[in-house]
Amino acid sequence: MNPIKKAILAGIMTIVVYLTVVVLTTPALEPIAAINAAFQLNAIVIIGMGVGIGLQVYLSGKSKMLGCKLNVKRKAFGGSSGSTAVTSFFSFFSLVPLGCCGWWLYALSLLPSIFGTGVSAVLIEYSQPLAYLGLVVIFGFNALTAIKLHKEKKLRQLI
Repeated sequence: MNPIKKAILAGIMTIVVYLTVVVLTTPALEPIAAINAAFQLNAIVIIGMGVGIGLQVYLSGKSKMLGCKLNVKRKAFGGSSGSTAVTSFFSFFSLVPLGCCGWWLYALSLLPSIFGTGVSAVLIEYSQPLAYLGLVVIFGFNALTAIKLHKEKKLRQLI
């Protein structure tokens, strides 16, 4: 499968998984209502994660096609995969007041015992900006990968 098809499939699957989690953790609402609420509040995050992961898969596939080994070091919560998990985690918090993702109320109740009350309050209060920050990290790593791929491509043309 070529990199574009893989990227589109990965992006769609990311969105499907996100919406599946929304539906599964929202037994109080009909699935369509839960999905509608998720898109009303988190459309940028949902679509951004799909595009970001799709772009990551495309760049990875393109580098493999060219025979490149892009040694992009990714630390825990610093890489695109960790950022995706963090982004989705924070984006679910904004859905709780609407009755979506009721399971996340349980997760929220555990935060003070893990991080302390002050940090937990900040995480909950600023969950939406933190989700957007996660998107910035995802696209930042994609930009770094694209730059490295471009440099590698240029270097190979010179040889």
